[in-house]
Amino acid sequence: MLNSTLRLLARDEPGQSRLAAWVGFAYFFFLLSSYYVLRPVREMLGVSGGTKNLPWLFSATFAAMLLAVPAYGWICSRFPRRRFLPWVYGFFISHLLLFYGLLQWDINNLWVARGFFVWLSVFSLFTVSVFWSFMTDVFDKQLAQRLFGFISAGGSLGAMVGPLLATGLVGAIGPASLLLLSALLLALTLPCIHFLLRWQAGQTTDHSVRFAGDQPVAGGVLSGLGLLLRSPYLLGISGFILLASANGTFLYLLQADFVANTFTDKTQQTQVFGAIDSVVNGLSILVQLIFTRRIIATLGAAWTLASIPIVMALGFAAFGWNPSLPLLLVLMILRRVGDYAILRPAREMLFAPLDRVTKYKAKNIIDTVVFRGGDALTSWLYAPFGALGIGLIAAVIASAWAGLGFVLGRRHQQTQR
Repeated sequence: MLNSTLRLLARDEPGQSRLAAWVGFAYFFFLLSSYYVLRPVREMLGVSGGTKNLPWLFSATFAAMLLAVPAYGWICSRFPRRRFLPWVYGFFISHLLLFYGLLQWDINNLWVARGFFVWLSVFSLFTVSVFWSFMTDVFDKQLAQRLFGFISAGGSLGAMVGPLLATGLVGAIGPASLLLLSALLLALTLPCIHFLLRWQAGQTTDHSVRFAGDQPVAGGVLSGLGLLLRSPYLLGISGFILLASANGTFLYLLQADFVANTFTDKTQQTQVFGAIDSVVNGLSILVQLIFTRRIIATLGAAWTLASIPIVMALGFAAFGWNPSLPLLLVLMILRRVGDYAILRPAREMLFAPLDRVTKYKAKNIIDTVVFRGGDALTSWLYAPFGALGIGLIAAVIASAWAGLGFVLGRRHQQTQR
């Protein structure tokens, strides 16, 4: 079935669009495999200081985002995409090498562990946000609807391979050496960026569009914030991301408590987190390659964006009344697979009709500051409540998340008519 799905894509798309889709697939594969090689290491280091300290780490990550976004906005305003996109990835590659040296020096140093947790949390959102900004810029609305599910599958494949590499190699080379592998995988995104810039320039004879990659993104350092605050549509997307983040953070903290209380060895913790990621991402790629395109086409944007939140509202209500590990694992898998395979491609389509400034600046604020702000706020709400309280609160949040997703999807569908 997987091979037939790939052949279907090859038959449906013209040659150049098909090649660009495969390069986008490879770009996302290398990016997420780079991150997911390290995600089990981050989770292990995160619980090493005690799960009670995780809210402080989430808050520190949010503060780091507040500093990073204006810096990114300044770079976008002064340099063309062909320069600032490689710079963003080069910045993170250099820091991977720095943290490799620090962790090799002392992997048990709590401050190095906390710094790495915060840094990787910034890395994961920032680089993926930049990726999707670039994708929504490179592909028009029609191509986005047809290809984003396929391109997302490249990320899910990378997200599946990364934990497999981590769990397979960590026993032999140790957690710190995984950072070198991550740096290599991240470096492989750079040729993909170069190809897609050239491909986009070759799609039109309009001089202003053809050489758009040679122009900085318009607007000032904080122009994205102004766009966000003036647009009800962008504020609605921000609310959707905030509610999604809150829902996911509850699950994340429940998972962290379970692993920390069950396993004490750092290598075992890394392997457990890697195994969970492998299962989630293996299911995600199957859904993306076989079902995502059909789900979006059948349900439309409104019901697609509301579907996973509705499932989570019902699931958390059940967990609140009868908390159990099997139900937690089911909820975790449904939430993450649904997000990666269904919600993310549908959500990114909301940005496809918007202008470049919105895609690179306002969208980046939504994907980073708003998302991590939701993490930080939710993490402080977690400790005072038991399973019943968390379940009921999360169910209410998921219900609001579903309603807002439906409204945003209807708005998007109306713009396509």
